[in-house]
Amino acid sequence: MKFKEKDRYTFQDLIDILYILRGENGCPWDREQTHTSIRNNFIEEVYEAVEAIDTQNNALLREELGDVL
Repeated sequence: MKFKEKDRYTFQDLIDILYILRGENGCPWDREQTHTSIRNNFIEEVYEAVEAIDTQNNALLREELGDVL
């Protein structure tokens, strides 16, 4: 399934992407991940989002929140 690039995305688009990545023909790395395996990366990304908030850097915050999701 190809995913069309848009100006704006919906929450359903996110769900569709997750199904693609974790599906049978999806990304092997994504399919292997568990809550435990992503724990340290998740913590790091949250700290980066907090830093963007503290420095009032909205562009960086948008990027880091994307990483958190």
